[in-house]
Amino acid sequence: MTETTLKASDLASGKDHKGENFPVASWLVRPDARAPIMAYYRFARASDDVADDEGTSSAEKLRLLAHMRAGLEGKGSPEAMALGDVCRERGIDLAHAHDLLDAFVQDCRVNRYEDWEGLIGYCRLSAMPVGRFVLDVHGEDRATWGMNDALCAALQIINHLQDCGKDYRGIDRVYIPVPMLNAAGLDESALGRDRADPRLLGVIRLLAEKTQGLLRQSAGFSRVIRDARLSAEVAIIQTLAEDLTRMLLTRDPLADKVHHGKGRAAWLALTAVARNSISRISR
Repeated sequence: MTETTLKASDLASGKDHKGENFPVASWLVRPDARAPIMAYYRFARASDDVADDEGTSSAEKLRLLAHMRAGLEGKGSPEAMALGDVCRERGIDLAHAHDLLDAFVQDCRVNRYEDWEGLIGYCRLSAMPVGRFVLDVHGEDRATWGMNDALCAALQIINHLQDCGKDYRGIDRVYIPVPMLNAAGLDESALGRDRADPRLLGVIRLLAEKTQGLLRQSAGFSRVIRDARLSAEVAIIQTLAEDLTRMLLTRDPLADKVHHGKGRAAWLALTAVARNSISRISR
C-alpha cells in the first residue's frame, strides 16, 4: 500500500474510549448526550492515531488530517462527516473540532516545547475544546469555560508526563519543555532510559506541581455545572486527575506505570460522586 492510498482508518491504533485515563460518555452522562460525545471521541481518536503513527511521514499525516477537516464540512473522512452532521443537527460550533485538528497538525510540525506557556498553548488546541464540546452538548453556560480549560489542560499534561518516555522513544516528541531539562543538566536523551535520572524526576515533579495549580483552578467546576449527571462525571475526572498528579510527585514514569487500577479508580469515583452530591445538596 502506498502512502497516497492510505486512509485514516488504516492507521487506527485499536484503542477505544474504555482505554482512556478518564471516563468518556460513561453511564453517568445523559443518554441523549452520549451519541454526540462518542462521535467527537471517534473523530478525535482517528485524528490522534494519524498524528501519532510511527511509520507515516509528516506530509502524509497532514494530507490525512486535511481529509478529516474536509469531512467536517461534508466530504472526507467518515468519522469527521459523522461529527459534522451531529454538530449541524444540534447547532454545536464546529470550532471545537477544527481546534482539535489544529493540535494534531501542530504535532506533525512541532516536536519540542520551550516553556510552560507553549505547553498550555498546545493544550488550548488539544484539550480545552474537548470539554467545551461536552459543555455545549449539555447546553451549559460558557461562563464555565475557564474552569473547564484548567481541568482539560491538567488532564493533557498528566498524559504527557505519564507517556514522556514512550513519546520520546516512539515518535520523537517531547512535551516537557527542553530548557527545563537543560537547566537540570539534561537533554532529551534522558527520556530514553529505563529509569529516570533523579534530576529528571525533579523536572517531572515541578511540572506536576504546576498541574496541581491548574487543578486548584478547576476544583469548583463540577459544582457550577447545572446538569447533575455531567456534574458527577466531572467530579470523578477531577478526583482521578488529582490522584494521578500526586502519583507523579512520587513515581518514576519511565520505570513505573502511573495509572489507576480498576479497584482504586472505582473507589475514587464513588468517593467523588458522594462528595459532589453532598456539595450540591448543601448549596
